[in-house]
Amino acid sequence: MSRLPDIDPVFGDAASSDAIELVVVPRTVDIGGFAVKRALPTIKRRMVGPFIFLDQMGPGEFPAGEGLDVRPHPHIGLATVTYLFDGEIVHRDSTGVEMAIQPGDVNWMTAGRGIAHSERSSQEFRHRANDRKVGGLQTWIALPKQNEEDAPEFHHHGKANLPVVSGDGVDLRLILGSAYGETSPVHTFSDTIYADVVLQPGGRLPIDAEHEERALYIFEGEIEIAGDVFEAGRLLVLRPGDRISLTARAPTRLMLVGGAPMDGPRHIWWNFVSSSKDRIEQAKNDWKSGRFDKVFGDENEFIPLPEGP
Repeated sequence: MSRLPDIDPVFGDAASSDAIELVVVPRTVDIGGFAVKRALPTIKRRMVGPFIFLDQMGPGEFPAGEGLDVRPHPHIGLATVTYLFDGEIVHRDSTGVEMAIQPGDVNWMTAGRGIAHSERSSQEFRHRANDRKVGGLQTWIALPKQNEEDAPEFHHHGKANLPVVSGDGVDLRLILGSAYGETSPVHTFSDTIYADVVLQPGGRLPIDAEHEERALYIFEGEIEIAGDVFEAGRLLVLRPGDRISLTARAPTRLMLVGGAPMDGPRHIWWNFVSSSKDRIEQAKNDWKSGRFDKVFGDENEFIPLPEGP
Protein backbone atom coordinates (compact mmCIF):
# COMPACT_ATOMS: atom_id res chain seq x y z
CA MET A 1 0.00 0.00 0.00
CA SER A 2 1.31 3.43 -0.94
CA ARG A 3 0.43 6.96 0.12
CA LEU A 4 -0.80 9.81 -2.06
CA PRO A 5 1.67 12.65 -2.73
CA ASP A 6 1.20 15.70 -0.52
CA ILE A 7 1.49 18.24 -3.36
CA ASP A 8 -1.40 20.42 -4.52
CA PRO A 9 -1.89 23.22 -7.01
CA VAL A 10 -3.15 26.45 -5.50
CA PHE A 11 -6.85 25.89 -4.96
CA GLY A 12 -8.81 28.34 -7.10
CA ASP A 13 -5.89 29.63 -9.16
CA ALA A 14 -6.33 30.37 -12.89
CA ALA A 15 -4.98 27.01 -14.07
CA SER A 16 -7.24 25.07 -11.71
CA SER A 17 -10.42 27.02 -12.44
CA ASP A 18 -10.07 26.32 -16.16
CA ALA A 19 -9.29 22.62 -15.70
CA ILE A 20 -12.63 21.18 -16.89
CA GLU A 21 -12.90 20.93 -20.66
CA LEU A 22 -16.32 19.26 -20.86
CA VAL A 23 -19.08 18.03 -18.54
CA VAL A 24 -21.04 15.05 -19.88
CA VAL A 25 -24.46 14.14 -18.46
CA PRO A 26 -25.02 10.44 -19.29
CA ARG A 27 -28.16 9.17 -20.98
CA THR A 28 -30.02 6.17 -19.54
CA VAL A 29 -30.45 3.00 -21.61
CA ASP A 30 -31.70 -0.53 -20.92
CA ILE A 31 -29.25 -3.44 -21.15
CA GLY A 32 -30.62 -6.91 -20.47
CA GLY A 33 -33.47 -5.56 -18.35
CA PHE A 34 -31.11 -3.39 -16.28
CA ALA A 35 -30.92 0.41 -16.43
CA VAL A 36 -27.48 1.87 -17.17
CA LYS A 37 -26.13 5.40 -17.64
CA ARG A 38 -23.99 5.82 -20.77
CA ALA A 39 -21.32 8.54 -20.52
CA LEU A 40 -19.22 7.55 -23.57
CA PRO A 41 -19.38 7.84 -26.50
CA THR A 42 -21.14 11.18 -26.86
CA ILE A 43 -21.47 13.64 -29.72
CA LYS A 44 -19.00 16.08 -28.20
CA ARG A 45 -16.51 13.46 -27.04
CA ARG A 46 -15.93 10.07 -28.66
CA MET A 47 -12.99 8.86 -26.55
CA VAL A 48 -10.88 9.73 -23.52
CA GLY A 49 -7.51 8.11 -24.09
CA PRO A 50 -8.34 4.58 -25.25
CA PHE A 51 -11.74 4.57 -23.46
CA ILE A 52 -14.43 4.56 -26.14
CA PHE A 53 -17.37 3.38 -24.03
CA LEU A 54 -18.36 3.92 -20.39
CA ASP A 55 -21.54 2.56 -18.83
CA GLN A 56 -22.62 2.86 -15.20
CA MET A 57 -24.56 -0.25 -14.22
CA GLY A 58 -27.06 0.44 -11.44
CA PRO A 59 -26.81 0.38 -8.55
CA GLY A 60 -30.07 -1.51 -8.54
CA GLU A 61 -31.75 -4.34 -6.65
CA PHE A 62 -33.23 -7.27 -8.55
CA PRO A 63 -36.48 -8.91 -7.38
CA ALA A 64 -36.19 -12.43 -5.99
CA GLY A 65 -35.71 -14.98 -8.77
CA GLU A 66 -34.50 -12.36 -11.27
CA GLY A 67 -31.09 -11.12 -12.34
CA LEU A 68 -28.96 -9.75 -15.13
CA ASP A 69 -29.40 -11.47 -18.51
CA VAL A 70 -27.21 -10.08 -21.28
CA ARG A 71 -27.45 -12.80 -23.93
CA PRO A 72 -24.50 -13.83 -26.11
CA HIS A 73 -23.32 -11.00 -28.37
CA PRO A 74 -20.16 -10.26 -30.38
CA HIS A 75 -17.26 -7.79 -30.20
CA ILE A 76 -14.28 -6.90 -32.38
CA GLY A 77 -11.43 -4.40 -32.13
CA LEU A 78 -11.71 -3.62 -28.41
CA ALA A 79 -11.17 -4.87 -24.88
CA THR A 80 -14.00 -4.90 -22.36
CA VAL A 81 -13.21 -4.08 -18.73
CA THR A 82 -15.80 -5.03 -16.11
CA TYR A 83 -15.52 -3.66 -12.56
CA LEU A 84 -18.17 -4.07 -9.84
CA PHE A 85 -18.95 -2.20 -6.63
CA ASP A 86 -21.81 -4.52 -5.65
CA GLY A 87 -23.13 -7.95 -6.64
CA GLU A 88 -21.84 -10.62 -8.95
CA ILE A 89 -21.87 -11.30 -12.70
CA VAL A 90 -20.98 -14.57 -14.43
CA HIS A 91 -18.97 -14.08 -17.63
CA ARG A 92 -18.94 -16.77 -20.34
CA ASP A 93 -17.26 -16.44 -23.73
CA SER A 94 -16.40 -18.24 -26.94
CA THR A 95 -12.84 -19.00 -25.83
CA GLY A 96 -14.31 -21.41 -23.27
CA VAL A 97 -13.98 -19.19 -20.18
CA GLU A 98 -16.56 -19.08 -17.40
CA MET A 99 -15.74 -16.68 -14.57
CA ALA A 100 -17.74 -14.96 -11.83
CA ILE A 101 -16.62 -11.44 -11.01
CA GLN A 102 -16.98 -10.04 -7.49
CA PRO A 103 -16.69 -6.41 -6.28
CA GLY A 104 -13.15 -5.08 -6.67
CA ASP A 105 -12.12 -7.73 -9.22
CA VAL A 106 -11.28 -6.95 -12.85
CA ASN A 107 -12.42 -8.90 -15.90
CA TRP A 108 -10.41 -7.93 -19.01
CA MET A 109 -11.59 -9.45 -22.31
CA THR A 110 -9.64 -8.74 -25.49
CA ALA A 111 -12.03 -9.11 -28.42
CA GLY A 112 -9.39 -8.60 -31.11
CA ARG A 113 -10.48 -10.27 -34.35
CA GLY A 114 -13.72 -11.50 -32.76
CA ILE A 115 -15.28 -12.94 -29.62
CA ALA A 116 -18.79 -13.61 -28.32
CA HIS A 117 -19.74 -13.50 -24.65
CA SER A 118 -22.66 -13.30 -22.25
CA GLU A 119 -23.11 -11.74 -18.82
CA ARG A 120 -25.68 -13.20 -16.46
CA SER A 121 -26.54 -13.53 -12.80
CA SER A 122 -25.96 -16.95 -11.27
CA GLN A 123 -28.81 -19.07 -9.93
CA GLU A 124 -27.39 -18.62 -6.43
CA PHE A 125 -27.58 -14.81 -6.83
CA ARG A 126 -31.14 -14.93 -8.17
CA HIS A 127 -32.40 -16.95 -5.19
CA ARG A 128 -30.70 -15.11 -2.37
CA ALA A 129 -33.02 -14.06 0.44
CA ASN A 130 -31.54 -10.55 0.11
CA ASP A 131 -28.43 -8.77 -1.23
CA ARG A 132 -29.39 -8.93 -4.91
CA LYS A 133 -27.91 -5.50 -5.61
CA VAL A 134 -25.65 -4.93 -8.63
CA GLY A 135 -23.59 -1.83 -9.38
CA GLY A 136 -20.41 -1.07 -11.26
CA LEU A 137 -18.88 0.08 -14.52
CA GLN A 138 -18.52 -1.53 -17.94
CA THR A 139 -15.92 0.14 -20.13
CA TRP A 140 -14.53 -0.58 -23.58
CA ILE A 141 -10.96 0.17 -24.54
CA ALA A 142 -10.14 0.64 -28.22
CA LEU A 143 -7.15 -1.41 -29.36
CA PRO A 144 -4.24 0.12 -31.29
CA LYS A 145 -4.40 -0.58 -35.02
CA GLN A 146 -1.63 -3.16 -34.77
CA ASN A 147 -3.66 -5.12 -32.18
CA GLU A 148 -7.16 -4.89 -33.65
CA GLU A 149 -6.89 -8.38 -35.15
CA ASP A 150 -5.16 -10.06 -32.19
CA ALA A 151 -6.47 -13.40 -30.98
CA PRO A 152 -9.28 -13.08 -28.39
CA GLU A 153 -8.27 -13.54 -24.76
CA PHE A 154 -9.74 -13.27 -21.27
CA HIS A 155 -7.95 -12.42 -18.03
CA HIS A 156 -9.35 -12.20 -14.49
CA HIS A 157 -7.54 -10.29 -11.73
CA GLY A 158 -8.70 -10.58 -8.13
CA LYS A 159 -9.19 -7.58 -5.86
CA ALA A 160 -6.25 -8.57 -3.65
CA ASN A 161 -3.83 -8.29 -6.59
CA LEU A 162 -4.63 -4.65 -7.40
CA PRO A 163 -2.48 -1.98 -5.72
CA VAL A 164 -4.06 0.41 -3.21
CA VAL A 165 -2.89 3.95 -2.49
CA SER A 166 -4.19 5.74 0.63
CA GLY A 167 -3.89 9.08 2.37
CA ASP A 168 -5.58 12.44 3.06
CA GLY A 169 -9.05 10.86 3.31
CA VAL A 170 -8.63 8.93 0.05
CA ASP A 171 -8.42 5.22 -0.81
CA LEU A 172 -7.49 4.58 -4.44
CA ARG A 173 -7.45 1.15 -6.09
CA LEU A 174 -5.44 1.10 -9.34
CA ILE A 175 -7.29 -0.97 -11.94
CA LEU A 176 -5.16 -0.25 -15.03
CA GLY A 177 -1.89 1.54 -15.72
CA SER A 178 0.60 3.34 -13.49
CA ALA A 179 -0.03 6.23 -11.09
CA TYR A 180 0.89 7.42 -7.59
CA GLY A 181 3.97 5.22 -7.53
CA GLU A 182 2.09 1.97 -8.27
CA THR A 183 1.45 -0.18 -11.35
CA SER A 184 -1.52 -2.46 -11.97
CA PRO A 185 -0.76 -6.07 -12.98
CA VAL A 186 -3.40 -5.90 -15.74
CA HIS A 187 -1.80 -5.85 -19.20
CA THR A 188 -2.86 -3.00 -21.50
CA PHE A 189 -2.00 -2.27 -25.13
CA SER A 190 -1.38 1.48 -24.80
CA ASP A 191 -0.84 4.12 -22.13
CA THR A 192 -3.91 3.81 -19.88
CA ILE A 193 -5.03 5.00 -16.44
CA TYR A 194 -8.08 3.61 -14.64
CA ALA A 195 -8.61 3.95 -10.88
CA ASP A 196 -11.41 3.47 -8.35
CA VAL A 197 -11.28 6.34 -5.85
CA VAL A 198 -13.20 6.47 -2.55
CA LEU A 199 -13.08 9.77 -0.65
CA GLN A 200 -14.28 10.73 2.80
CA PRO A 201 -15.77 14.23 3.24
CA GLY A 202 -12.86 16.64 2.99
CA GLY A 203 -10.66 14.05 1.27
CA ARG A 204 -8.35 15.59 -1.35
CA LEU A 205 -6.99 13.95 -4.51
CA PRO A 206 -4.25 15.54 -6.66
CA ILE A 207 -4.27 14.50 -10.32
CA ASP A 208 -1.08 14.90 -12.33
CA ALA A 209 -0.93 15.76 -16.03
CA GLU A 210 1.27 12.76 -16.90
CA HIS A 211 -1.56 11.16 -18.89
CA GLU A 212 -2.53 13.40 -21.80
CA GLU A 213 -6.27 12.66 -21.74
CA ARG A 214 -8.09 12.25 -18.41
CA ALA A 215 -11.65 12.26 -17.12
CA LEU A 216 -13.47 11.74 -13.83
CA TYR A 217 -16.72 9.80 -13.62
CA ILE A 218 -18.56 10.54 -10.36
CA PHE A 219 -20.40 7.38 -9.32
CA GLU A 220 -21.75 8.77 -6.05
CA GLY A 221 -21.23 11.79 -3.85
CA GLU A 222 -20.11 15.31 -4.69
CA ILE A 223 -16.75 16.96 -5.39
CA GLU A 224 -15.33 20.47 -5.64
CA ILE A 225 -12.70 21.58 -8.16
CA ALA A 226 -11.44 25.18 -7.96
CA GLY A 227 -14.68 26.34 -6.36
CA ASP A 228 -16.99 24.54 -8.79
CA VAL A 229 -19.17 21.73 -7.42
CA PHE A 230 -20.04 18.58 -9.39
CA GLU A 231 -22.58 15.94 -8.39
CA ALA A 232 -22.88 12.22 -9.06
CA GLY A 233 -23.67 10.99 -12.57
CA ARG A 234 -21.30 13.35 -14.35
CA LEU A 235 -18.27 12.70 -16.56
CA LEU A 236 -15.75 15.55 -16.21
CA VAL A 237 -13.24 15.67 -19.07
CA LEU A 238 -10.10 17.41 -17.83
CA ARG A 239 -8.12 19.86 -19.91
CA PRO A 240 -4.77 18.38 -21.08
CA GLY A 241 -1.67 19.62 -19.33
CA ASP A 242 -3.37 20.91 -16.16
CA ARG A 243 -2.50 19.42 -12.78
CA ILE A 244 -5.55 19.71 -10.54
CA SER A 245 -6.80 18.86 -7.08
CA LEU A 246 -10.31 17.85 -6.06
CA THR A 247 -12.01 17.76 -2.67
CA ALA A 248 -14.95 15.58 -1.62
CA ARG A 249 -17.90 17.48 -0.13
CA ALA A 250 -19.62 14.22 0.90
CA PRO A 251 -18.75 10.50 0.94
CA THR A 252 -17.77 10.06 -2.71
CA ARG A 253 -16.80 7.37 -5.17
CA LEU A 254 -15.39 8.26 -8.58
CA MET A 255 -13.41 6.70 -11.39
CA LEU A 256 -10.32 8.25 -12.95
CA VAL A 257 -9.98 7.19 -16.62
CA GLY A 258 -7.75 8.17 -19.50
CA GLY A 259 -4.42 7.67 -21.22
CA ALA A 260 -2.69 8.53 -24.47
CA PRO A 261 -4.82 9.56 -27.47
CA MET A 262 -5.54 6.70 -29.87
CA ASP A 263 -3.59 6.28 -33.11
CA GLY A 264 -6.40 7.71 -35.23
CA PRO A 265 -10.21 7.82 -35.14
CA ARG A 266 -12.36 4.77 -34.45
CA HIS A 267 -15.70 3.73 -35.91
CA ILE A 268 -18.23 2.24 -33.51
CA TRP A 269 -21.39 0.40 -34.51
CA TRP A 270 -23.35 -1.64 -31.96
CA ASN A 271 -20.71 -3.82 -30.25
CA PHE A 272 -18.04 -3.39 -32.93
CA VAL A 273 -15.08 -0.99 -32.86
CA SER A 274 -12.57 -0.62 -35.67
CA SER A 275 -10.35 1.83 -37.53
CA SER A 276 -11.98 0.44 -40.72
CA LYS A 277 -15.63 0.76 -41.73
CA ASP A 278 -15.20 -2.26 -44.01
CA ARG A 279 -14.07 -4.37 -41.07
CA ILE A 280 -17.24 -3.47 -39.18
CA GLU A 281 -19.34 -4.48 -42.19
CA GLN A 282 -17.52 -7.82 -42.24
CA ALA A 283 -18.23 -8.33 -38.53
CA LYS A 284 -21.93 -7.53 -39.05
CA ASN A 285 -22.14 -10.16 -41.79
CA ASP A 286 -20.20 -12.70 -39.72
CA TRP A 287 -22.57 -12.35 -36.75
CA LYS A 288 -25.68 -12.42 -38.91
CA SER A 289 -24.41 -15.54 -40.70
CA GLY A 290 -23.43 -17.34 -37.50
CA ARG A 291 -19.69 -17.35 -38.17
CA PHE A 292 -18.68 -16.28 -34.64
CA ASP A 293 -17.85 -19.14 -32.26
CA LYS A 294 -20.57 -20.07 -29.77
CA VAL A 295 -20.38 -19.00 -26.13
CA PHE A 296 -19.29 -21.89 -23.95
CA GLY A 297 -22.19 -22.97 -21.69
CA ASP A 298 -24.61 -20.44 -23.22
CA GLU A 299 -25.14 -21.75 -26.74
CA ASN A 300 -28.93 -21.58 -27.04
CA GLU A 301 -29.58 -17.83 -27.10
CA PHE A 302 -28.06 -14.78 -28.77
CA ILE A 303 -28.80 -11.12 -29.45
CA PRO A 304 -29.68 -10.66 -33.13
CA LEU A 305 -27.90 -8.09 -35.25
CA PRO A 306 -29.81 -4.80 -34.98
CA GLU A 307 -31.63 -3.66 -38.09
CA GLY A 308 -31.08 -0.22 -39.57
CA PRO A 309 -28.28 2.30 -38.95
